[in-house]
Amino acid sequence: MKAAIYLKNVTTLQLNPELCTGCGICLDVCPHAVLEYNHRKAAIRDRDACMECGACSRNCPVGAISVESGVGCAAAVINSMLGRQNSPCC
Repeated sequence: MKAAIYLKNVTTLQLNPELCTGCGICLDVCPHAVLEYNHRKAAIRDRDACMECGACSRNCPVGAISVESGVGCAAAVINSMLGRQNSPCC
């Protein structure tokens, strides 16, 4: 299945690798596998696949991830309404 892309280069997802402890919780809760484990820490694998649900930032115990929830999801809903994709993915 092809990964959903919401809007290219507009996601608010930010990761501070200096704060990351490598616990991996963000990888477990991300529904689109946006993050990966790299050199014992989380890293952004596919920023454009982020639907900005906020699960990663809400579950990060050290505050290494931030994202403004809703922007990517709203784009998915709009694209669905315009017939650019079959259904909203969020």
